[in-house]
Amino acid sequence: MSSQGVEPGRRVVITGCGVVSSIGVGVTEFRAALRAGRSNVRPISVFDTTGFAHTNGCEVTDFEPERWIRQVDIGELGRASRFSAAAARLAVEDSGVSAEALRTARGLVSVGSTDGESHEIDKMVEMEIAGGAASMSPALARRVSAGRLSTSIARELELSNVETATIATACSAGNYAIGNSFDAIRFGDADFALCGGADAVCRKTFTSFYRLRSIAPDCCRPFDRNRMGILTGEGAGILMLESLDSALARGARIYAEVLGYGLSCDAHHPVAPHRGGIARCMELALANAGVKPEEVDLISAHGTGTKANDMTEAAAIRDLFGEHVPHVVSMKSMLGHSMGAASALAAIGCSVAITDRFIPPTINHVETDPDCAVDCVPNESVEADLRIVQNNGWAFGGNNSVVLLGRYDGQEASA
Repeated sequence: MSSQGVEPGRRVVITGCGVVSSIGVGVTEFRAALRAGRSNVRPISVFDTTGFAHTNGCEVTDFEPERWIRQVDIGELGRASRFSAAAARLAVEDSGVSAEALRTARGLVSVGSTDGESHEIDKMVEMEIAGGAASMSPALARRVSAGRLSTSIARELELSNVETATIATACSAGNYAIGNSFDAIRFGDADFALCGGADAVCRKTFTSFYRLRSIAPDCCRPFDRNRMGILTGEGAGILMLESLDSALARGARIYAEVLGYGLSCDAHHPVAPHRGGIARCMELALANAGVKPEEVDLISAHGTGTKANDMTEAAAIRDLFGEHVPHVVSMKSMLGHSMGAASALAAIGCSVAITDRFIPPTINHVETDPDCAVDCVPNESVEADLRIVQNNGWAFGGNNSVVLLGRYDGQEASA
């Protein structure tokens, strides 16, 4: 679980956002798409979907990695690592910090993932089936390490004074990475962090969800009475975190302050969410951040669009928040489920929502399921004065994570 009863340490803020997503590359495109309620659902093209009755997904299209990956040979990187390295470059550029300053500072690179480079492993399996082990590509084999999602960032940005970590807690991993980085900075173990999540669409995960009967035939409808499941997505969300003192000293733009986080593992079931475990994780996060439930203005839900997840998550929210349930939205209605990148992309969505004072919508919505009974801001974004936003992330095996973000109010950092 997250730290409790400890000295608060340094305040930590988000000063850069790097996005590679199905609805836009770069935070400017991403913000505009969230505000407009756009989606880019289309038939999956990155692997052969012959034999599946429905094949929609949320792929990253028109991605040109060479625009952002300049130091590392792109041929050495798998699809997810390309997303990760590009998003990190975008986050650094967005933050306005110089590459030289990063190279001399102590840093942490922490990236969460569900599948690592399973897209590359799919290709290896295809080769083996078609031509035996001798036909498998050594160059492709060198790209499959999940550790490359974080080490490729360090290599691309030429960071030699950093610790790198790839966190494999599946669909909640982006929030895990943010929490890990928050602690490193607030307790003085790092001066900055590049953190978030990355994943690429792969046959393995699509097939797994398909066999669980969890893939929607057309689009993702979280909290809707007629929701039919997820759409697999992909991308990367990388955030630049630093201390408030550092951000103020260099006159950086501050998107939001990281107030705290909570982690829990209820280990209830391999795939089914647990109402009590989810509520406990939210409770831990609120306590860690020093926030009361009634102070939360918006919850960015895990909101996958499956019957079990949406109903269980909504019930857990009502259990904890009682009569003070805020708006509860799901960005997966636009992004699809980008696995390890999901809560990281949602954290960036929360950050720009705080900065620009709006609530992203839950699109594809027709009628709210009475068993969910939340205001999911259907179909169109709304203006809102957001001060505190909660970002939820759940994963198979009961790996739960929640991050609390707040508007930076202009107060000086504490001594």
